Amino acid sequence: MTASGDLTPAAQLAATGTAPSRPAAATGARRGSGLRRRLAATLWALPVPLVLLLLWDQGVSGGWTLPFGIQMEFVPRPYDVARRLADLALGGVINDSYSGVLWLHLYASTLRVVQGFLIAVVIAVPLGIVMGRSRVVYRMLEPTINLVRPIPVTAWAPLALLIIGFGDRSTIFLVFLASVFSVLLNTISGVQAIPERLFEAAAMLGTRPVQTLYKVVLPAAIPSIIGGMRIALGLGWVILVVGETVGISTGLGALITQAREQSRTDLIVAVMIVIGLAGFLADRLLVLLVRLASGRRPLVP
Repeated sequence: MTASGDLTPAAQLAATGTAPSRPAAATGARRGSGLRRRLAATLWALPVPLVLLLLWDQGVSGGWTLPFGIQMEFVPRPYDVARRLADLALGGVINDSYSGVLWLHLYASTLRVVQGFLIAVVIAVPLGIVMGRSRVVYRMLEPTINLVRPIPVTAWAPLALLIIGFGDRSTIFLVFLASVFSVLLNTISGVQAIPERLFEAAAMLGTRPVQTLYKVVLPAAIPSIIGGMRIALGLGWVILVVGETVGISTGLGALITQAREQSRTDLIVAVMIVIGLAGFLADRLLVLLVRLASGRRPLVP
């Protein structure tokens, strides 16, 4: 049975014979406004991919040579990539060894990204809060962090294989490295930006110094922390291919490596699109979870 609050004003009038109450009408108006905003955002986002798709097809047909010497004649057509994507996901289109294997590889890669990302968040958020509140700790750790941070994660990859070995752990470690500094620096920045008057007000209300960490510091710094987490999650997907290139047989990066060895450009591009979509959906899921947890507080734009 549908709750009366879920009915549109017209439907409620028809069902009950009474006009909807003001709260119900306001709720319906908010939902309608939200749907219109989402529809408008979708319509604004569509033209760019469509134009890129058209240029891609025309470039391959015309054998264009782009800057950096990119020769489009060696790039697969959009139709061939779409066909490969359908076969990867569902099978029965091309019928080769890669038919219907997408979900197995996507699950393995997602698990590694999530593990590395969560480890980074668990370490970086508390450390960032402490560094943001303590000048002594900040002065002790900041130079070392900024010395290690510029080292590319790709440079860590050979060392990770030697000291950790082949397998999941080295990939998770690389995802952790790619993620941790974004969360840490955003947390420090968010904590240091909290106005001192908030601490003074908390002290006047009798809040103990330790309690200010979770009653004042954490709530005030959450928007900055969430921003760092979104960047970190995207970087985790970026570095995934590097981590899964060697010593791993299941994963999107491993799939790209196998496709490169067999010169299957359609498979390479198809998996690249899957990684992009996975990163996009992971970001949207993170934002959704934050909004559900925060209620009406505007923690994310």
